[in-house]
Amino acid sequence: MKKKYIIVLGDGMADEPIESLNGMTPLEYASTPALDRLSKRSQIGMVHTIPEGMKPGSDTANLSVLGYDPKIYYSGRSPLEALSIGVPMLDTDIALRCNIVTVSEDDVPFEEKTIIDHSSGEISTKDCAVLLDAVRKELENDIYKFYTGTSYRHCLIWAGGEVIELTPPHDVLTQVIGPHLPSDEALRTMMKKSYDILVDHPINIERRKQGLNPANCCWFWGAGTKPMLSSFEEKTKKRGMMVSAVDLLKGIAVGAGMGVANVEGADGGLHTNYEGKTQAALRALLEEDYDFVYIHLEAPDEMGHQGSAGKKVQAIEYLDKRVIGPLVETLDSKNVPYRMLVLPDHPTPVRVRTHTSDSVPYMLYDSTNQLEKTWNYNEKDSSASGSFFAEGYTLIDYLFEA
Repeated sequence: MKKKYIIVLGDGMADEPIESLNGMTPLEYASTPALDRLSKRSQIGMVHTIPEGMKPGSDTANLSVLGYDPKIYYSGRSPLEALSIGVPMLDTDIALRCNIVTVSEDDVPFEEKTIIDHSSGEISTKDCAVLLDAVRKELENDIYKFYTGTSYRHCLIWAGGEVIELTPPHDVLTQVIGPHLPSDEALRTMMKKSYDILVDHPINIERRKQGLNPANCCWFWGAGTKPMLSSFEEKTKKRGMMVSAVDLLKGIAVGAGMGVANVEGADGGLHTNYEGKTQAALRALLEEDYDFVYIHLEAPDEMGHQGSAGKKVQAIEYLDKRVIGPLVETLDSKNVPYRMLVLPDHPTPVRVRTHTSDSVPYMLYDSTNQLEKTWNYNEKDSSASGSFFAEGYTLIDYLFEA
């Protein structure tokens, strides 16, 4: 059988040493027997996924990991997500991410409220779609149109708009929102009105009763124009499949002409359907004749944004036990030769609760090699290995070398 290729990406998995974890990073502290075993027969090192001068985001970083130089191909985050959910975009349209977030409900002017939760307690798509419908009925017109995405992540299309600087909500958690609201008056007014529409919505009344964060405000960010990605298959000579719960990753795949697996119960949260993602990847490789699968796990990033070291450790342990382990066991049992790259896209340190531009550790395993190393896969050992890729978009060529 011909060799197969896999990337397992733990979004935001890299971190800093944390005192509560005995001075270790979550990746170092987590119990990861599958990764520990594979690392002894792997190449490890560091890779810089965020080009100089660009903001550290899953958009630019995942483009890099997939082999697309963000300086050439990046046109904004939200347009990539729009591709995933089938939003029709004209060349003159601007797409914006529309998060439904939690802001404080104290009796102060809107501009003086604080942002509490960028994901509204990882609200379900079903409930959030109802809330977005309420906003749509009041605010949608010929210029601004809302489209439902996944969980708290949705899309706003601004006809004839412009790309303006907008602040990601996860960058300003616990901060007063006034200085971070859009400079554009119409967008700022819609955000303010969305709070009035949502604050007393029955779904939010019920969420408060259950001790959950209300999803009470739209937050616009990630503006960009219609993307133009080259074909992944033409570029790499590999037929690829994306396995992700996140519209951004699905959109990149759609733009690159890759297949997209839709996994029931995959929601990007800590308790996503890991087994379903693993089985979707195996089906693509073993039954559907794909050469390459990209398995994206969002949970480490979400737990970093929440500032929870314990939950981030748990997310990494789930990745190891419920994705890496079963993948390797199945492929080995069927004598399928494969190369597997494991890495984060960027760090999301628990300390800062947002993305940073630091380099991240990678591990490249080849089922046919006979390396004998003593290292483990983590930030410290990867940095000490001496291997470094300064341009993240070149790393995939290393995966496909053999």
